[in-house]
Amino acid sequence: MIPWLELDSPFPPVHRALGADSSAPGLLAAGADLSPQRLLLAYQHGIFPWFSEGQPILWWSTDPRMVLQTAKFKVSPSLKKSLKKVLKNTDGRWQVRFDSAFEAVMRACAAPRKNGLGTWISEDIVRGYCSLHEMGYAHSSELWCDGELVAGAYGVCIGRMFFGESMFARVSDGSKIALAFLVDFLRKHDVAMIDCQQETAHLASLGASPIRRTEFLAHLHAAIALPAITDWQVGDLQTLLQRETS
Repeated sequence: MIPWLELDSPFPPVHRALGADSSAPGLLAAGADLSPQRLLLAYQHGIFPWFSEGQPILWWSTDPRMVLQTAKFKVSPSLKKSLKKVLKNTDGRWQVRFDSAFEAVMRACAAPRKNGLGTWISEDIVRGYCSLHEMGYAHSSELWCDGELVAGAYGVCIGRMFFGESMFARVSDGSKIALAFLVDFLRKHDVAMIDCQQETAHLASLGASPIRRTEFLAHLHAAIALPAITDWQVGDLQTLLQRETS
């Protein structure tokens, strides 16, 4: 059995999460709320919410933990070609922005996929993370074309630790372009690791890999104690990501 959290309940220690031999490895607790305070407390302890519509709020701490070391981000040949197109941008069609349409990015991530399935991003999730955005903790990386939002990614940043949440794309390689600009920005601001939470082949193709939860938590505790990033501004499009596109 997993514990049920009341509004004033603390999280249990993460080592009590269900193990790999269970039907829900990493599940730690259920209940409580999605207030900004609860969400921040969760991230600071290596815990994240993930649940489907109609379920109670479920809290997870997976072991191993999927992470992307910003120095190991992979740029495939097709993504390199797409990045060059955006960086060149001779006709002014393309823009990359941070935090100009955070809620729109979230709602695009929540929209049904091509397979007709929705996502876990409920209205309560949108409200909770928009509150974090207003407080300066949640951020979006956005790709715009001809004035239209065509791709993006969002997550939470505490100190020098970034917790990735979701991405969407309406153009080829769009979410990867948004992620590439975000990774480059984080790398320049000494953010060494992005929490990806759960292992997928897609994340692995971008350079992410699983690490032990103990290793993740050690890095997390050191990173969140560092000063927060205050200047969320996209760099010069003509020089950004020169290493990857040269």
